[in-house]
Amino acid sequence: MTASEAIVRLNGVSKIYGQDTRVPVRALDDVTLSLKKGDFAAVAGPSGSGKSTLLNMMGGLDKPTEGRVTVAGQDLGELSRNALADFRLYHIGFVFQAFNLIPVLSAVENAEFELLMQGVSKEERRERVREELTGMGFTEDQMHRRPDELSGGQQQRVAIARALVARPDLVLADEPTANLDSTTGGRLMDMMAELNERTGITFLFATHDPMVMDRARRFIQMRDGRIENDEVRDEATVSHA
Repeated sequence: MTASEAIVRLNGVSKIYGQDTRVPVRALDDVTLSLKKGDFAAVAGPSGSGKSTLLNMMGGLDKPTEGRVTVAGQDLGELSRNALADFRLYHIGFVFQAFNLIPVLSAVENAEFELLMQGVSKEERRERVREELTGMGFTEDQMHRRPDELSGGQQQRVAIARALVARPDLVLADEPTANLDSTTGGRLMDMMAELNERTGITFLFATHDPMVMDRARRFIQMRDGRIENDEVRDEATVSHA
């Protein structure tokens, strides 16, 4: 797949919750959108605009009421539940606002969890995870600490490492800086921008944070379940550390 090819395509996607109720909610309304390999994009909009639903569609966490979602050439609607779970494991990384780390596992063990699910050998798992965490500034001692022994920024870096070591085509991040102070959040965004440039992994952030919006090379605005604006930015206009 070349850099110009789409890694994600949404064609006429709508999502309606409560169709059988008197007041159904149209969370997405006939959305057509594509993301190219290597995009570093942010989607923003008021609460209820459809940002998180959009990410859920791309991640195969929910199914559209209408339309088609394709990721890495695969129509997600054609996959069974088990096949979809396998597809996510190998192709899609998730970074959640709440980190979703396993409390009893160390930073290394949390970061290697998806590699374990993939059946990667212990030696390769540890090598890939240590390389990623070292690049994120972790010491040997910090790698063996449990989540409650790490700062919020360190926990978020573990969550990012977990998403990246599996080498997905796409990383979806829902409000990744919401629980972080501005300095820590800025460092994490700069780190992900560097990883994006180095690896070519496509990133999409759903956010209310102006700092995330300013660092995105592509900026998508939503309102009432529709895309209101989709702007590819010149590098000179993108905020850097």
